[in-house]
Amino acid sequence: MTSNTQKSDENRSKRKKEMENEASENPQLCSLDKTDLAFSEGSQSLHKPEPLEKVLNEMNKEIKNLLSKYAHILRQRAAMDASYVQELDGILKEARTIENHLKQKRESLKQRFTVIANTLQS
Repeated sequence: MTSNTQKSDENRSKRKKEMENEASENPQLCSLDKTDLAFSEGSQSLHKPEPLEKVLNEMNKEIKNLLSKYAHILRQRAAMDASYVQELDGILKEARTIENHLKQKRESLKQRFTVIANTLQS
C-alpha cells in the first residue's frame, strides 16, 4: 500500500517538474494558464450562475408570450380571411343575380324579336 502511495507521489513530482520545464521553455503559455485560472476563479465569485429552474421559468414565460403573440396574429389573419370569403360570397351572389337577370332579358328580347319578325312577315 505504501509503495503505491510512493509511486503516485513520484508521478506527481515528475509531472510538476515537466510542467516547470514547459513553463520555462514557454513563459507565455504559463502566464496564460495562470490568467485563465485567475479569471475562472474570479468569474465564479463575481458571477453567480442562476438556478436552472429560474432560467427555465423565464424561458417558459418568453416562449408562452411569443406563442400568444403568434396565436393573436393567426386569429387576426383568420378573421381577415373569413371577411374576404364573405365578401367574395357576396360578389358571387350578386354576379349570379345579374347573370339570371341578363338571361331573362335575353329571353324577353328573343320573344319580342320573334313577335316583330312574325308581324313583318305577315
